[in-house]
Amino acid sequence: MYGRDPWGGPLEINATDSATEEDRSRNLQDLDRAALSRPLDETQQSWLLGPGEQKKKKYVDLGCIIVSRKIFVWTVGTVLFAAFLAGFIALIVNTIPRHHHKHPPPDNYTLALHKALMFFNAQRSGKLPKHNNVSWRGNSGMQDGKSSDTSSAIKDLVGGFYDAGDAIKFNFPASFSITMLSWSVIEYSAKYEAAGELDHVKEIIKWGTDYFLKSFNSTADTITTLAAQVGVGNTADGSTTPNDHYCWMRPEDMDYERPVTECHSCSDLAAEMAAALASASIVFKDNKAYSKKLVHGATTLFKFSRDQRGRYSAGSSEASIFYNSTSYWDEYVWGGAWMYFATGNSSYLKLATAPGLAKHAGAFWGGSDYGVLSWDNKLAGAQVLLSRLRLFLSPGYPYEEILRTFHNQTSIIMCSYLPVFTSFNRTKGGLIQLNHGRPQPLQYVVNAAFLAALYSDYLDAADTPGWYCGPNFFSTDVLRNFAKTQIDYILGKNPRKMSYIVGFGNHYPKHVHHRGASIPKNKVKYNCKGGWKWRDSSKPNPNTLVGAMVAGPDKHDGFRDVRSNYNYTEPTLAGNAGLVAALVALSGDKSTSIDKNTIFSAVPPMFPTPPPPPAPWKP
Repeated sequence: MYGRDPWGGPLEINATDSATEEDRSRNLQDLDRAALSRPLDETQQSWLLGPGEQKKKKYVDLGCIIVSRKIFVWTVGTVLFAAFLAGFIALIVNTIPRHHHKHPPPDNYTLALHKALMFFNAQRSGKLPKHNNVSWRGNSGMQDGKSSDTSSAIKDLVGGFYDAGDAIKFNFPASFSITMLSWSVIEYSAKYEAAGELDHVKEIIKWGTDYFLKSFNSTADTITTLAAQVGVGNTADGSTTPNDHYCWMRPEDMDYERPVTECHSCSDLAAEMAAALASASIVFKDNKAYSKKLVHGATTLFKFSRDQRGRYSAGSSEASIFYNSTSYWDEYVWGGAWMYFATGNSSYLKLATAPGLAKHAGAFWGGSDYGVLSWDNKLAGAQVLLSRLRLFLSPGYPYEEILRTFHNQTSIIMCSYLPVFTSFNRTKGGLIQLNHGRPQPLQYVVNAAFLAALYSDYLDAADTPGWYCGPNFFSTDVLRNFAKTQIDYILGKNPRKMSYIVGFGNHYPKHVHHRGASIPKNKVKYNCKGGWKWRDSSKPNPNTLVGAMVAGPDKHDGFRDVRSNYNYTEPTLAGNAGLVAALVALSGDKSTSIDKNTIFSAVPPMFPTPPPPPAPWKP
């Protein structure tokens, strides 16, 4: 048997121990002479000679690598020193007080948003919450609906919002306001949350929907009566009967009768209130019990709007004077779309996309007011809302044709907002004249700014860089820039260098046409005529109506800050709702996109209905 000689040669190992002592000694001497014939390394000497005096090694065997002892000692020392130094620095960093980088200041849109929402706090009727944060307001309208000769189903109309500078509660513009606020929350909840206003705006919406649920029998499946208005204000016939326009009183001091106006054939009002409750049900989808209550109420209202056809303002002197409705077809499209999103019931989508309905609503032709979203005409909003459905869900047959038409019409509306087109004039200061120079222009401007910013975000979310106006292509930034220029005008970039939002900036209206803001809270109750001195005073309002957007300038950029001229200085719920929606759309970081999914939370998965099969083949 042969083994490996550690010196490289063969080493014979005898299987037996028959060699004599002399032979072993001779062999060992031969082995020693062979070993000494060449130098041996330390390992070999140690193996051969056994323990003895050893020299200090000049290298270190790490198993996989052999390195110089000096290099090894230097490397280990360096690592230990570096570790000690790093630990020392970390200790200093953790010990010294940190100086946090300040977040950039909020943009003007966010600052204005905080104030614009406060206006709704000042407009609250009923028993106010402790955190209302408007020091000069208190409980009011606590007998609304209780003493009036109303139907048995409607006995309590405490709550809701006063419409403008007076104390009338008009359900038609109020429900449009709640729909607009709900729409903005559905799309931009992340921006509201970033601004710290999500809970606030939801509380405002609920204040409105709680009141709407009181205005009809919301637990029933079928109704025949709906409250349209609380209070009256017609003074055209020279009547001196105390009412909400003849008297100038703080809402807390009202002591005159406030009649309730009911309607039995009011498709426009009922469909708009249904839209408000339906959109709010999506806002409150996490509160299942309340959301379900809102959906049921919306379903009842929309059924009522279809069963009892008619305009709510027909034959009503009050409604026709202040908030006259021109038709109810646009409310059918608008309300039907919101009902579909709230319920997922395709029958509502079939109604909202019915060509006959769209034709009656004026969807297929223009006109001087085409594309102008307002408390009266919701067609432009409905078309944008249904374009959203096509962009993100694309339900296909049998809806595609009408949805494509709505989408094309939306593109035309957006083109009409641009300065290169002549659909609408502009003031020298750049304010678009959506109401063609008539008074109170800002409420229409803010709605258009919201639609433009929102549609721009829709296109961005759909990875679409822009849209065509005829042969010309425009980027989404052009739409957003339109919205910014219009809101910037309202915030102060105008020839008068004046903000049209009370409390924003250093120069804003001080004589707002508003009863509560113009009368001091001094423990004195001024009667119906006693408050006239405050109405007619040239002094600024003693109370600041924070966040109120006034009616706005004239077509020459002129503005008169006088309390007596409501065409300049009166704010409204509908105007501020559009303002809030536009501000939140423009606020914050543009990278915070819309919420594409929440609005579809009740919509079942889309499985397009296949087209009808072709006729059987015949030879």
